[in-house]
Amino acid sequence: MRICTLAVRGAGGLALAAALAAAPGTAVAHDQDQVEARVTPADGSPGGQVEVRVSGCRGTTGAAGSGAFAKDAALTGGGKSLTGSARIRAGISGTYEITVTCDGHPHQGVGTVRVGGAQATPQAPVRAGGGGTADLQPVAAVAEEAGPGTRHAVVGLVLAGAAAVAVALRSVRRRRSD
Repeated sequence: MRICTLAVRGAGGLALAAALAAAPGTAVAHDQDQVEARVTPADGSPGGQVEVRVSGCRGTTGAAGSGAFAKDAALTGGGKSLTGSARIRAGISGTYEITVTCDGHPHQGVGTVRVGGAQATPQAPVRAGGGGTADLQPVAAVAEEAGPGTRHAVVGLVLAGAAAVAVALRSVRRRRSD
């Protein structure tokens, strides 16, 4: 509530001052307790899409932003709720607050979005179909078992080159001895 100090002259001014002091100020903050944001699915995955549903806004449009979103979700609707969708940024995990802007006011921390770690992939997929029968393990573990990398390829090329040189030298020596 805003406190006003007025210089009052006369009985009419006193009544006006009392009325202004009793009335709430125009700069009173918008009631954030009414605005609430929920995300579906409750646990988003990096790079995945989530739906944001906001209740408590009186208007028909708004925006929902979070450190987890690639860009703000445009909210539309009316009546009891506004809805929109957002894409979760890649490479993140944790819990992030949601800020909603509606009715011309920002409402900070009116919801949260949880983002899981690495996406799960099949551990040992079946070659001929199998569908969802394979066990799941994190992507990081699959990357470690993926096979030879650049270092292995370079070592293999050096060894193949050394073998080629040895074969060439041996064939030159045989031709000289004949």
